[in-house]
Amino acid sequence: MFDDRLLAGVRVLVAVVEAGSFTGAAPMLGLTDSAVSRAIGRLETRVGARLFDRTTRSLRLTEAGARFHASVAPLLDGIAEAAEALGGSTRRITGRLRADVDSHFASTVLAPRLPEFLDAHPELELELLARGRPDDLVREGIDVAIRFGPPESRSLVTRTLAETRVLTVAAPAWIARHGRLGHPGELAAHRCIHFNDPRTGRPFDWEFRRGGELVEVAAGRGLITADGATMIAACVAGAGVAQTLAIGVAPLLASGALVELFPDWPDERFPLHALYPSGRHVPAKVRAFLDFCTGLLARPV
Repeated sequence: MFDDRLLAGVRVLVAVVEAGSFTGAAPMLGLTDSAVSRAIGRLETRVGARLFDRTTRSLRLTEAGARFHASVAPLLDGIAEAAEALGGSTRRITGRLRADVDSHFASTVLAPRLPEFLDAHPELELELLARGRPDDLVREGIDVAIRFGPPESRSLVTRTLAETRVLTVAAPAWIARHGRLGHPGELAAHRCIHFNDPRTGRPFDWEFRRGGELVEVAAGRGLITADGATMIAACVAGAGVAQTLAIGVAPLLASGALVELFPDWPDERFPLHALYPSGRHVPAKVRAFLDFCTGLLARPV
């Protein structure tokens, strides 16, 4: 039976996951560290399973704890929203939001506009991560991930935020030295900057699409990186040709710092997805963050 004591224990569990520790959760709940620890102990006894792996240096959800948290956290958030809606109040976005965000999107699109989001939700603490791929969102205590490419897990809810063109670009200085290329196949003879696919650890293949035509190119090697900002900076400096996403590089194209080499091959595209744990209710903090990101992507890319 789901009574008041069980509900209180679930509230403590969610706070501990959000804070990442008993000590961090205590002030959020108005409790002492020991009271938080006792509440978790009572909850573990009640559900008959160990919910956390505890060491002197770390605190992690167990497999059973991750499943339990994924089930009850959205329900707790839904209870709070329903209570506030019944009272006619506006839902405040509070607590901590852990978002694992693609580094290219984070640095070029999200970060310059973050003051707007933080000002709109002053009681929210936002933690941005860039781990490369979301292995287990619940176990890692991550609320939402934003990733380019096809969905990575059937166990997660996937929401498509945008589709962006894949552009092949170079600096004016590079073009001055090597000339303007006429066909993608010519890239095999030139130094190119390759970006590692975080899912495979290997560089992405270079593909070009125009209508129903597909050309795969063995682009020349010169530099391989797993950091989008490094790739763009090296390309701007004239280190070689790069394939990048239209999202985030429009200012560099507009200023002339980069030039698109093959605008007549416009149909290679890449999706941007949001992924979050499944549940009947999406937490208000996740909805607010995704709505903000969607607004940033409102223009065609």
